[in-house]
Formats: sequence, C-alpha cells, structure tokens
Amino acid sequence: MKQEAFSESIEMYLKTVSELADGEELVPIAALAERLGVSTVSATEMVHRLKKQDLLDHIPYKGVSLTVQGDRRACRVIRRHRLWERFLVDYLGLPWEKVHDYACRLEHATDTAVTEALAVFLGHPQTCPHGNPIPAPDGEMPAITDVPLNHLKPGDSGVISRIHPESILLLDYLAGRNIQPTQPVEFEEIAPFNGPLMIKIGDDIHALGQEIAAHIFVEVSHDNHE
Repeated sequence: MKQEAFSESIEMYLKTVSELADGEELVPIAALAERLGVSTVSATEMVHRLKKQDLLDHIPYKGVSLTVQGDRRACRVIRRHRLWERFLVDYLGLPWEKVHDYACRLEHATDTAVTEALAVFLGHPQTCPHGNPIPAPDGEMPAITDVPLNHLKPGDSGVISRIHPESILLLDYLAGRNIQPTQPVEFEEIAPFNGPLMIKIGDDIHALGQEIAAHIFVEVSHDNHE
C-alpha cells in the first residue's frame, strides 16, 4: 500500500510540473508546493528523490523541469486524466466543472490497456471538456497556438479554447458565470493600475481579475487590428 501511495505521489508531482511549466523552462518549488497543497520542505524532498530517479532536473534556487523520461510519464498520466474527464462528461452526464477531481482519482488506478480501450470507446477525442489537448499514446502533446486572455489587448476578440491549469475553485467560478471553452469572447477594456479585465461573452459583460484571466486561453481571431 505504501508503494502504491508513493507511486501516486510521484505521478502527481510529474503531472503538476508539466501543468505549471506550460512551455516555460523552470517551475519554482514554492509554486509546485502551493499547487499540491504541501510544504516547501516536503516538495523539496520529493524533488530530490525524483532527480535521483532521472524524472526531474533541479537548478537550486531557480526551479525544476521534467527530464525526457519524466515528461513521458507525466504525459501518460495526463492522457488518462483527460480521457476520464471526457467519459465522465460525455457518457455519465456529470457537469464539466466537477469532473477534474474525479479524474484525479481515476488516473492513478488505470492501466495502459484500459486507457487505450477507453480512447477507442470515446472515438479518440482530441481535447478534454476543459479544452486541453489529450496527449497521444506515445506521449506527444499536440501543438498549442492559443494565448492567455490577459495577454490580449482591448479590442481583440477570439474564442475561448481551454481552461488551464484546472482547479475545482476556478472551474466552479467560471461555470457559475457560464464562461467555458468554444464561446466567442471580446476584450472590451482593462481597468487602470492593473485592474480587472472587462470581457464580453454574448450579451454579458464580465469583470475578471488578472489571475483568473491568466487561466483562460483564447484562439485569437485573425482579423483583430494590429
């Protein structure tokens, strides 16, 4: 049982590093600890263990990154997670904002054979219900061209592509305001002094803080003005 719990913990660390990196080079250990809800000391100890297993690289005082082996293992966990999210929404009818935590539990108890049978059953979906790409069986992650909402300028428009990284609090907040992938969005204005972003979805105007806007990704329309 201890070995299983440790293996699950390893997978959570690797998946979390992958999610927080999102194209960046290094993930600070403090950010990793906060996301996982553990102390910085505990996170540092685990990082040292994973470095010895050639799953993480660690640059002291700067952060961590996945090795090739670590990235491959993280992508397998992410693939299981996002396939389960699709199943829970598409076939069990659970709300899209609730399935993240359920999938977090299922991802650690699913063998590769079950994962691939699930993919066939679902028709090989390309994204999870939150819009995030599902890695291929070999661990390759599809190319991403979207940008965070807080990187847009007033007057820009596009379509919400995904919510990333996911959390229950964030998804509940967005679902309560009917903000989700596939919706067209227009960036109206930004309040002074790094204030909230005013965005338009349908006929509704929403004020979103910078932190929340950083988790909402948008495929920007090509006809936006320069």
